Amino acid sequence: MKEDDEEISVPWIQKSRNDTSEAVDSQSEVNLFRSIPSNLNAGSVQTLYQSVHNISSLNNAGSMTSLDSMHSAISLEDIQQSFNDDLSVLNNEITINGSCTDLRNSRRSSKSISKCGTAFSLYFRDEIRTIDFVLVWDEYNVEAQTYRCTEYRRVFEKNLEKESLQLEYEQAEPNGLHFIKIHAPREVLRRYAEILKLRLPMKELPNMIIPENRSNALIKEVNSLFKRIMKNYYVDQTIFPTMKHNFTAVYSRDKEYLFSLDSPNFFTAATRARIIQFILDRTRFTETKDDDFAFGIERLISEKAYVAAYPLHDGDLHSPDSMRYLLYKEWASLKKCLHYQPLDYIKEYFGVKIGLYFAWLGFYTHMLIPASIVGLLCFIYSCATLYSNEPSEDICNGNGTIDMCPLCDHFCGYWDLKETCLHARITYLFDNPSTVFFSIFMSLWATLFLELWKRYSAEITHRWDLTGLDAQEEHPRPQYLARLAHIKKKSLNIITNTEEPKVPFWKMRVPATILSFSIVLLLIAIAMAAVLGVVLYRMSVLTALSVYGHPMVTSYAILFTTATAASINLCCIIVFNWVYVWLAEYLTEIELLRTQTEFDDSLTLKIYLLEFVNYYASIFYIAFFKGKFVGYPSNYNRFFQYRQEECGPGGCLMELCIQLSIIMVGKQTMNTILEMLFPLFYKWLNTLKVHVGMKTEDGHKKVTTRKYLQWIKDYKLVEWGPRSLFPEYLEMGSVLQYGFVTIFVAAFPLAPFFALLNNIFEMRLDAKKLLVMYRRPVGQRVIDIGIWYRILDSISKLSVITNAFIIAFTSNFIPRLVYRITVSDNYSLEGFLDHSLSKFNTSDLQNGTEPFLPTHKQVEICRYPDYRESPDSPNKYQYTIMFWHVLAARLAFIVVFENIVALVMILVRWCIPDMHPKLRDKIRREAYITNEIIIQQEALRACERSADDGDTNQHIIILNESTNRWNRVMRSSLSNSEFDLEIHGSPVSPANTHSRVGPAAL
Repeated sequence: MKEDDEEISVPWIQKSRNDTSEAVDSQSEVNLFRSIPSNLNAGSVQTLYQSVHNISSLNNAGSMTSLDSMHSAISLEDIQQSFNDDLSVLNNEITINGSCTDLRNSRRSSKSISKCGTAFSLYFRDEIRTIDFVLVWDEYNVEAQTYRCTEYRRVFEKNLEKESLQLEYEQAEPNGLHFIKIHAPREVLRRYAEILKLRLPMKELPNMIIPENRSNALIKEVNSLFKRIMKNYYVDQTIFPTMKHNFTAVYSRDKEYLFSLDSPNFFTAATRARIIQFILDRTRFTETKDDDFAFGIERLISEKAYVAAYPLHDGDLHSPDSMRYLLYKEWASLKKCLHYQPLDYIKEYFGVKIGLYFAWLGFYTHMLIPASIVGLLCFIYSCATLYSNEPSEDICNGNGTIDMCPLCDHFCGYWDLKETCLHARITYLFDNPSTVFFSIFMSLWATLFLELWKRYSAEITHRWDLTGLDAQEEHPRPQYLARLAHIKKKSLNIITNTEEPKVPFWKMRVPATILSFSIVLLLIAIAMAAVLGVVLYRMSVLTALSVYGHPMVTSYAILFTTATAASINLCCIIVFNWVYVWLAEYLTEIELLRTQTEFDDSLTLKIYLLEFVNYYASIFYIAFFKGKFVGYPSNYNRFFQYRQEECGPGGCLMELCIQLSIIMVGKQTMNTILEMLFPLFYKWLNTLKVHVGMKTEDGHKKVTTRKYLQWIKDYKLVEWGPRSLFPEYLEMGSVLQYGFVTIFVAAFPLAPFFALLNNIFEMRLDAKKLLVMYRRPVGQRVIDIGIWYRILDSISKLSVITNAFIIAFTSNFIPRLVYRITVSDNYSLEGFLDHSLSKFNTSDLQNGTEPFLPTHKQVEICRYPDYRESPDSPNKYQYTIMFWHVLAARLAFIVVFENIVALVMILVRWCIPDMHPKLRDKIRREAYITNEIIIQQEALRACERSADDGDTNQHIIILNESTNRWNRVMRSSLSNSEFDLEIHGSPVSPANTHSRVGPAAL
């Protein structure tokens, strides 16, 4: 999957001048820019640029600079009529003097052009200001050319300029696309960084070294040994150096002296894009106040005024100096599927939300390794003991013939139990003593996984500086404000100290809640109806195959029926999922949730609940209801005059296993295919749009490099929506995979192994998809994986109950155990088959239910799986005492199983704290040091202010005291009590403080 046309990546463009004097002035300006020393910081360069730009604009009033300020809403024809001379520059292809043009004219290596052009196509024409965002509109779209949309664009872009954003307009492409480049100056970034309460790195002070906590020598040795073994799979430090942990604080323009504003990467590309997205979402596009909804880029895109808005990738897939190239080669490659992920760089490029997803997915995949090993060992044990299982051997190699009662009324005849030999052998593979052990193991594994994830998540959030993030600091969603614009009643948000509209409870909240609840119930009923349809299909197909009467057909009837029914169920699941997602988004929108986090959590919960019912309704039916309330041959419990479905002689566990495997493997395979095909299709559509008008009248391709500009190449890619991670989490985390790995693992021990194989490739395919097929997303800052953790925790607790019930009621483990203890003389299963089948006199069959076909043999006594009295008993066909013993054993097993597992889960959670004590101490120490840095900077500033007042010595003494106190904290491994004394302002005496670190640390 290579990026389209990535072999040529446009030389950047420097416009020509029509007038000789203009060309001289332009060249002087460019030479001045290029003479800037390389050691100037970004702020100095920006200041210099502004000065030069203002001077040159005075000398070139009729030049292209003034033309750039015109809005894209004006059509190309109008510009041509008014500015014929200037437009002659625009209508011709603009080129750059120098090596890039030489390379293009001589048509040398395409990759050489790419390397030259990509770097320039990330900047404005001055080659100084970065392109932080791009807006696109299509003049060939009829709606976009209407007066309404033209006016929308004019007002919107004027308001953007009022926000001090700088816009640069590109010439119209042959395909009708107009690209508007946006740059956020330093002043805009400073203002909105304060509004958004961004945490930014502070200035470093000398000797700012935090001593590492001491650890056990044995643990260090074990860790070093493990690192030597795994060194080939760790992230390559030469390619992805370890990022330095910076002390951060909430940005404030009043305290800019605390921050490293001169750092060239102080405002990263991700921060710039986030700020511009915030502005775009809140800028109005009409001058009238009639339309309360008239703001936001999303509304303009839906109105066809624009077709796209996105930040740029930092290069193509052949630019070795870009982070995109490094991630593509070292992270997204399938050759690296067994390597660790460069999570810090993923977070820097894609944002915290996507970084946390890949951190969680990597951790989950690692945790699947022990579960897969244990599951494989249990399956190997099953295969090794397959032919030593006495009940299945009695079925396959028994001496006598066991005539079983008909599977259906009237049309089905009596059949031999030997015909289900294959069924019995397959059932044993998933119904043996190892199943109980594996169920207990997986219940504990789920608890361990969640506890270790909380611990690992605490490290991640600390490393990425998310510990101080408060969800209440989020600003309201634009859609939320638009829907409540007519509400006059306001309330004060004590967190943000701003007035926000208050949602009427009875008029808006209650109706929305009732509507959501009603629709969810309706969808659940539809899912249940689909399960009923699949049940009727199984019954009819099984009856048809039984009528055929051939032993081979009867032997495979149950397998064939279950497999085809599961495939039909899978198709229903996929269709229903599309409907569920659309309805869930609509229902969540009308609930009027204030922040994007609240909206995402509510939407996630709805989709999860709906898809949980969709996926698991048929599975729960097979596991807990099928064959449990059938009755006996002369008194079947009927549903609409039809007999209920019966399990096979060995129970329903094999059918449950087939259902699970087909849905799990089939859905994951289909998801993987669709996840790649849909983006490819949409990317192909965008590529077609870009290539429109790229051919001459005689059909030859135009020689042009404009379509290889970075913003045009990124337009070909697919938009990454705000909820694009939903299907990933749903597939990997909650509804599908994690549920199969935990809830029904007793029926399918190979589920962790298949999940591990899927995740190893899924992780890299997701990475490749993000880098190759999607535009660069705007990074979102979140605290953790959100509501997904609560969903995973609920599934883990549910898995204990479901596994206990599956072992007790669906498998034959308990009946076999009771038989060994109470009936068998030698604690074996010899005679268990005959003991588990009850007898029935065929003369007791009701009229119309007995077999009528002449080819069916007549049998006096037939057998059926149950514990009931024989026909010659006084209490014939009533439950035997063994039935009640088995039922009591089943219930006792559930109680013991759940209590033992719950006890161990509580013990595990008690032993593993949510945060490592060393990390907690480190966070406390860093918080204190951050305050000390602020105190020192304040003291330095005070000294500078009072230098002329004669109080310099006093302030120097205060500064030295603060410095000494800070150095004591930095250079000494203080105990908790000593550290608390420092925090509360009672410094430890230097004479009593002994350094616990070596001279090198000092």
